[in-house]
Amino acid sequence: MLYWLTELSDGGDIFNLFRYITFRAGGAFLTALLFGFLFGRPLIDVLRRKQGKGQPIRDDGPEGHFVKAGTPTMGGLLIVGALMTSTLLWARLDNGFVWLVLFVTLAYGLIGFADDYAKVSKQNTDGVSGKIRLLLGFVIAAIAAWWATFLQPEAMQMHLALPFFKDVLLNLSFFFVPFAMIVIVGAANAVNLTDGLDGLAIMPVMIAAGTLGIIAYAVGRVDFTEYLDLHYVPGTGEILIFTAGIAGGGLGFLWYNAPPAAVFMGDTGSLALGGALGAIAVATKHELVLGIVGGLFVVEALSVIIQVLYFKRTGKRVFLMAPIHHHYEKKGWSEPQIVIRFWIVSLILAMIGLATLKIR
Repeated sequence: MLYWLTELSDGGDIFNLFRYITFRAGGAFLTALLFGFLFGRPLIDVLRRKQGKGQPIRDDGPEGHFVKAGTPTMGGLLIVGALMTSTLLWARLDNGFVWLVLFVTLAYGLIGFADDYAKVSKQNTDGVSGKIRLLLGFVIAAIAAWWATFLQPEAMQMHLALPFFKDVLLNLSFFFVPFAMIVIVGAANAVNLTDGLDGLAIMPVMIAAGTLGIIAYAVGRVDFTEYLDLHYVPGTGEILIFTAGIAGGGLGFLWYNAPPAAVFMGDTGSLALGGALGAIAVATKHELVLGIVGGLFVVEALSVIIQVLYFKRTGKRVFLMAPIHHHYEKKGWSEPQIVIRFWIVSLILAMIGLATLKIR
């Protein structure tokens, strides 16, 4: 919205700053952060009054989690609210990629909100049926995948870019849309599975979003793509403003989610943020790089899949408990140890993901 202030510029005044994506990204970060600090405590108070007993705690979960009973959930409303506000204020609203990632974020956030509401109102951990959640998730992902192809250059539509290789595009034809759907749905649910300890999910999301934001900025600049031998996708640079909003809103949320958490993100936040990461990866043609940058989420999801499949086949467990962060809880690691070590892993994976821009 504020981008239109450039129309008042003669090229040498303060309004000219609004032409620069980096300046507006900084504004989006600060706006989202301020939103989190201003509305965090009032939102928590409202959630506490409305929810009463807070988020239900699994009976078969780690013993240490029972002390968290009564903690309100749906804290993702704070992140999504900060993200939407900062993006609409600072991004160019004539950019299709901005509306694409906002659509996916809000749509998945609504699915998560419905699931959280069902859990809180019924005071059980079942929530909305998993099949319904997946069905809705795939419908949203299908819309987003088709939308992304129309926004991308014709030569890149329905193609998959390979990291570490110059000018390599695999033509997936109509298989690209199902592939992109899996990326978006998989990212949303992987982040959801990771959100099991205070502060565990939000920092890796911020790290991944920041990394993808840098990639989006680079992919959207023809000079950077020529230097780095990347595929040029005009318009994706504006996604940096969106990811700056995730970082600011995420920090504002972490202020209240730091152990012991005053509020949980809930599916409202985890599904929204995971879907956003998947949508950014599809928009920038970096779907495979997301698997590196978000490697922690991949491992968390795989640990659940492996555990379920192996138990059904043998009646035995590979991990003491899945997702894998609960395995380490059972092994005696403290919650802060797990959270901070997983943050470190996320940062390392982000650096590897950024390296794919140059190693070609």
